[in-house]
Amino acid sequence: MRRGRVRSTGGALLRVIVVWAVSTLTMLALAGILPDFRLQSGDGGSITQVGLTAAWGAGVFGLLSALVWPVLVRALLLVPALVLGLLVFFLNGSLLLMALRLVPSGHGEAAPETAVVVAAVMSAVASATSTALAVRDDDAYRRRLHRLARLADRRRRRRPGAGAPGARPTPPGLLFLQLDGVGHRVLREAAAGGVMPTVADWLGHSHRITSWRTDWSSQTGASQLGILHGSTFDVPAFRWYEKESGEVMVCNRPTSAAELQRRAVARTGDGGLLTLDGASRGNLFSGGADQLALVLSVSARRGRANRSRAGYFAYFSDPANAVRTAVSFVAEVGREIVQSVRARWRGEGPRVSRGGLYPLIRAFATVVERDVVVAAVIGDMLAGRSAIYADLVAYDEVAHHSGPRGRDTDQVLARLDRSLALLARVAEHAPRTYRIVLLSDHGQSPGETFLSRYGLTLKDLVRAGCGLPVPRRAGTTPSGAEARAAVLAALHRPVEEGEEEQPRPGRPDPVVLASGNLAVISFPDVAGRARRERIEEAHPALLPTLANHPGIGFLLVDGEVLGPGGATARLAVPGEAEALLAPFGPGAAEAVRRSDGFPHAPDIMVNSAYDPETGQVHAFEEQIGSHGGLGGEQGEAFLMWPAELSEPDPPDLVGAEAVHRVLRGWLRELDGPEVPLGLAAPLGPEVPAGPGVPPGPELPPGAEVKDRRSRAPQNGILPSAGVSAPDESR
Repeated sequence: MRRGRVRSTGGALLRVIVVWAVSTLTMLALAGILPDFRLQSGDGGSITQVGLTAAWGAGVFGLLSALVWPVLVRALLLVPALVLGLLVFFLNGSLLLMALRLVPSGHGEAAPETAVVVAAVMSAVASATSTALAVRDDDAYRRRLHRLARLADRRRRRRPGAGAPGARPTPPGLLFLQLDGVGHRVLREAAAGGVMPTVADWLGHSHRITSWRTDWSSQTGASQLGILHGSTFDVPAFRWYEKESGEVMVCNRPTSAAELQRRAVARTGDGGLLTLDGASRGNLFSGGADQLALVLSVSARRGRANRSRAGYFAYFSDPANAVRTAVSFVAEVGREIVQSVRARWRGEGPRVSRGGLYPLIRAFATVVERDVVVAAVIGDMLAGRSAIYADLVAYDEVAHHSGPRGRDTDQVLARLDRSLALLARVAEHAPRTYRIVLLSDHGQSPGETFLSRYGLTLKDLVRAGCGLPVPRRAGTTPSGAEARAAVLAALHRPVEEGEEEQPRPGRPDPVVLASGNLAVISFPDVAGRARRERIEEAHPALLPTLANHPGIGFLLVDGEVLGPGGATARLAVPGEAEALLAPFGPGAAEAVRRSDGFPHAPDIMVNSAYDPETGQVHAFEEQIGSHGGLGGEQGEAFLMWPAELSEPDPPDLVGAEAVHRVLRGWLRELDGPEVPLGLAAPLGPEVPAGPGVPPGPELPPGAEVKDRRSRAPQNGILPSAGVSAPDESR
C-alpha cells in the first residue's frame, strides 16, 4: 500500500511539473506573439532570465487560480450566471497581472486587455494538458473520484447518528435523468443507429424500456409537474389565461412555475418526489428537494432563499471549466450558424427563422446548462444523495428549430450520450450504488408551421372569425421553449412571455395563446367559462371558421368536440368523442374529457390537424418540431429503468401522474426516502387551496400529512423555503 501511495504521489507531482512546463512554454510563446505582453525589462534580458520569469509567472498564476479563484467565484455567486461567465475572463486576467507583479525579477508586464487574452489561453492550455494526462492515466481519474467520494463520506459520518451500532447498510440511490423532448421512437432509433452507444449498451444488457402516453397538454410544464409533484390537474396547456386574476399563466415563467408547484403541493398534500435527501437540477420545479440548481420555480426569488444558481459556483469555481465551456459555447454558436446557412442553401424544408438570439440560446442549452447540470449531478452522486432528478434540455431546443430527426439533432443526442457515459462512470465511484433511470417528458412531432402553411396565424384567423380587423401583414408567434426561460432566469430577468396577450381595459378582444400545436382562446368579457350558445350569439362565424379550417383538427367548446364538416361529439355521451378523435391515437378522447373538467379550462381549445400517415402536425408557434397537443410522436415519451427494479404497474402508463407513482414505488422498493403518498380520495371536507385553485382533500380531524422531514412544506414552492440549508453541490 505504501508503494502505491508513493507511486500515486509521484504521478501527481509529475503531472503538476508537466502542466507547469507547458504553461511556461505557452507564456513564452504569447510573449513573442503579443506586443503588449513582455517577460523582460525595457533594456532586454537573457534567455535564462526570460525563461525564469515565465516559469515564475506560470507557477504563481496556477497557484493563484487554485487558491484565490474559488473565493472570488463564491463571492460573486449572486451575480447572474451569464454575467459571471463573462467576468471569468476579466478576473482571470487580474490574477495574471497579480502573478506578474509577484515575480521576483519584476520583468513581467502586460496591458490589462492583453492579460485577459493571455490568462484565457493559459487556462485553456493547462486544462487541455491536465485532461490529456488524465485520459492517459485512468488510475489518476479513479483516484480523484475516490478521493472526492471519501471526502463526502467523511462529511456524512460526522452527521448525528451516522455509523451508529446496528445502522443499516446504505441503500442504493436513484438517479433520474430526463432527456427533454426525446420521444420513444427517437431514442430507439438513436440507439439502434449507433448515435447513442451508451443507451444501446444499457438496453442490451442492463435496462428495460417502455413508452408512456402523455396528457393532452404534452409539454414539459404539465409532464414534469406530474412526474415530480404527482399532479397535472388544471394545467390545460403551456400557456392559458385565468379570468379571475386576469393573468396569463406560462409554464416557463418563474412566477407561474412557482404557483403551479404551490397548487400541486396543496392538492397532493406532500412536497414532492424529492422531499428527503433529494436534489433537483435544471428543472422547472423543485420536486420538494433541498438541493437546487437551475430550478425555475425558485429562480424569481432574491437573496438567500434562492439557491437555484448554486450549481454555477460548483462549475465556475474552476477557471479551466469556465474557459472550456466558453470555447464550447462559441463553437456551438458557430455550428448553429453553419447548419442554418446550409439548410437554407440546400432549400431544406420546412424551416423556421434561426437568427437573432437563437444561436446564443441554443448554445446555452446545449453547452452551458448541460455542463452545469452534469457537474451538479456528479457532486450529488459523490455526496451520496438518495434521489436526484435532472433535466437535460439540449435535444428539445434544437429539435424545435431543426426538426426531431436529422444531422443537427443526432449530434446533440451523441453529446448527451457521452454525458450519460460520464455519469455512469462516476456512479461506479460513488459512496453508494446508484440505479440510473432515463425518461422523457414528451416527444416531438414534425410539421410545417400553421403560419407557413396557410399564410396567417391562428390569432389572425380568430380575429377574422370574430369580425375584428386583421393586420395586413401576418405576425409571428415566438417559440417559448424551456431554454429561453433558463437563459433569462440566469440573467435574473423574469420570463414574461405573452404580455402582448394581456387583455386591455374596455377592449373585449379574445386572448389567443399558442402551445405548440395546441392553442387556447378566452373571452375576458365573459365571466367564467363561456357557453357555446354565448359564443355563437356574440361571434356566429367563429366556431364554423375554426372547425372547418384545413389546418385545424378539432375544437373543444363547453363539453363538446367540434370537427370538420359540422361534426359534433358530446363528451358526456360514451363513444361519440372516441369515434371523432380516433385519428389522434388511443386515449385521445379520455385526455380531452379530462381537460374539459379543469376549473381553468379555456373557452375554446384548438388542436391542429394531424396526418396519421406522415405523423405531421401544424404548430401555432414558430416550431417545425413541436409538442403540446395531440397527434403523433409528441405524446409518446419513454421510461427506461435498470432490470433490478420492478416492472411498472400497470405496464401501459397513461399520464405523468402514473409515472410519478412508478418512481415513488421504486424509491420505496430500494428502501430509500419514505416519501408520503398522495391521497387517493377525499377523506374529509375540502378546503380551498388559494385563489382560483381547485380544493384539495383535507385529512381527517387530528391527522397529519405523512412526511419524515422535520420541516414541512412552508408555502408549496419549496419545502424548506425560508430555512437555510447547506448546498453540498459546491
